[in-house]
Amino acid sequence: MKLKTTTNPIAKAPKGYVRLTLLEKGVERYTEKNGVGELQIIAGKFADVTPRNFRTIVRSIVSAMKKYKIEKIALELRNPSFSKLAVYDEAWIMSTLAENLILADYEYTVYKSKPERISREILVCGEMSAAGKKGFERGTILANQINISRDLANTPGGDMTPALLADKVKQITKGTKVKVKALGLAEIKKLKMGALLGVGQGAKDKPRFIIMEYWGAKKSEKPIVFAGKGITFDTGGLQIKPGMSMFEMHMDMSGGAMVIAAVTAAAKLGLKKNIIGLIPAAENAVSGESMRPGDVLVSMSGKTIDVIHTDAEGRLVLADALTYAKKYNPKLVVDVATLTGAALVAVGPHANVIMTKDRKLEDTLRDLGEESGDYTHPLPLWDEYKQYTRGVHGDIANIPANDTKYGGSINGGMFLSHFTEGMKWVHIDMAPRMTEAPGDHLAKGSTGEPARLLLKIAEKL
Repeated sequence: MKLKTTTNPIAKAPKGYVRLTLLEKGVERYTEKNGVGELQIIAGKFADVTPRNFRTIVRSIVSAMKKYKIEKIALELRNPSFSKLAVYDEAWIMSTLAENLILADYEYTVYKSKPERISREILVCGEMSAAGKKGFERGTILANQINISRDLANTPGGDMTPALLADKVKQITKGTKVKVKALGLAEIKKLKMGALLGVGQGAKDKPRFIIMEYWGAKKSEKPIVFAGKGITFDTGGLQIKPGMSMFEMHMDMSGGAMVIAAVTAAAKLGLKKNIIGLIPAAENAVSGESMRPGDVLVSMSGKTIDVIHTDAEGRLVLADALTYAKKYNPKLVVDVATLTGAALVAVGPHANVIMTKDRKLEDTLRDLGEESGDYTHPLPLWDEYKQYTRGVHGDIANIPANDTKYGGSINGGMFLSHFTEGMKWVHIDMAPRMTEAPGDHLAKGSTGEPARLLLKIAEKL
């Protein structure tokens, strides 16, 4: 999609551009009169338009363009009647506009033999302040970077192994100030990352530990570390996933993909912050060399882990990533993972689950979720749940040894907490937002969440 701006009002839009009209009531429709097309979108009462449904309105414009096969459209959305948007400034409005136009336009067609190639163009009309222009540029850069990472997440597992993912990160960050290192098997062994090694040992393509470093401020300033789960395909291991539960498990590296998006976007925006991205990448495969239920892994921290279930592998690779994060003496660590189906059961498909013992941080992330559009809802991380991570032969169990079916998402977060001592940390279980939900106005596949939230964390904290 091409986004353009002009200081002219929409009434002076060039020939060939369909003009967008927002209405409070009526029916969506596309008409032509005297050679000028008009697209009418129903926004509801303007005074009731919130930041949340503003995003939906913006995305619905692109959905309508697809529906009516419109290639060019002119719009002017800064309606003074949108009084509830006054909680944010023009920079936010223009960034949100650009982000959601580009995210809604995305489609994954790499494997289509005859993809429908329509190059859509949107002209944003009207005067724009310097802050508005900056916001528009921010939103454009961020959304384009997110769509690149959506490509990564949507790529089938056979074409996105740990090694190929590491190569892609180097390609994506080329020309930026992001330094990328991809540690191979020998280096991972040297670091004694036994949890990552255990998960990846059954696959033909061995694990990689991908490190992204962006130093946008003085090296003396403590960085924020984002750790993203990078399971390039998850069979469930020897305790294999049943039926269709394995479908879409090429997207089990979505946490890692969104860390890649956030760090790269921060670099392209020239953010004056230090940001580290860590992606423990592995394939949880089935073979004669796969880890077994009952195996005991020695993690990088030295803590031993009982493998009660081989399909609780994401928390294992993140355990070593969280331990590695400590070498940076970070001011904040955020891990992002499609960790549990239980998170989806708990909150449904419209929110990312967050867990932290820091109530102020929890409240901040809820606010930043609203501001960014990657909504969050907390689950408890109380000490009462620690008993369910107690090991049998090792120090910790990767799922409760009594195989309880309750609190699955919380148990995953509590397991990770064992590797975060001394760090300010929050866990994001993004499993509910891995794929599109009804009303998202997004294409089938990866949503690109929570990359917007991660960038907002980097900007604000």
